[in-house]
Amino acid sequence: MSGYKTQIPPIKCQGIKSKLVTWIKAIVPSDFNGRWIEPFMGSGVVAFNVRPSEALLADSNPHLINFYQAITEGKITAASTRSFLEREGAKLLQSDGQHYYAIRERFNKEGDPLDFLFLNRAGFNGMIRFNKNGGFNVPFCHKPNRFAKAYITKICNQVQGIVDACALGNYKFQCQDYATTIKEASSGDILYCDPPYIGRHTDYFNTWNEEQEKQLAILLSETKAIFILSTWHSNEFRTNQYIDTIWSNYDIITREHFYHVGAKEDNRNPMLEALITNFNTHYEEKKEPVISQLSLLDMQAQHIIADKPSE
Repeated sequence: MSGYKTQIPPIKCQGIKSKLVTWIKAIVPSDFNGRWIEPFMGSGVVAFNVRPSEALLADSNPHLINFYQAITEGKITAASTRSFLEREGAKLLQSDGQHYYAIRERFNKEGDPLDFLFLNRAGFNGMIRFNKNGGFNVPFCHKPNRFAKAYITKICNQVQGIVDACALGNYKFQCQDYATTIKEASSGDILYCDPPYIGRHTDYFNTWNEEQEKQLAILLSETKAIFILSTWHSNEFRTNQYIDTIWSNYDIITREHFYHVGAKEDNRNPMLEALITNFNTHYEEKKEPVISQLSLLDMQAQHIIADKPSE
């Protein structure tokens, strides 16, 4: 896959798999021609790079689904995105950033998909977070000049990339529970599951706990489809206990990378990422390293920052 350029989606999400896309693609069976199904769509970066002929992309967050539906319906285009961001970006600059909160208030009343994009790209650290009442509550990134010309062009190119990807096949976006989505899968389909990591991410649309992890395991044990599950294996402080208690009967391959949370360099930490499957991937896996024995500088020399949301 050398020379392949990953298509980065316009919506940034915590835990985005943009740096792991080629790894995930490498284990997809070469004869796959069924539906690609994602019960936890998030940014959609994996599906938009696998580019199947048919896909069901679902999420419990209605704002993600509304955004991508608007693109497939032609309501959001690269041109309309540019016009919107140029107009609202100028107001943001003139207001020294206060316009962000006006857009946030408007979005929480009306739910416009372009307002969602604006908040996602001007909010602190590219976070998506909602309060218990469903209101977007991420603060401003403190960059009034956020929507400079080059940045707008980058976002518009990302929107066009999604338009192009969706034009290649039949893509359906659905706001629904992950259990409902998994039950729609059948033989010949591939389920790609990227649930929120336990203890790592909560935004009220995407909470996750032990009960849900166990329910997910039951649902995947019953499916006739093949599945690929993304999760974390271990870091320098602890190991994901569910690898041994729930997922040990499946094929598990791992890869090291850095995840990034927050703005400080100290928050960049080595992580062993895991892909769990119910089929033999024939992936040549290197011997699992002991993360705690590797220095931070050694890790940085060998690996890339994988979970930092791409702009």
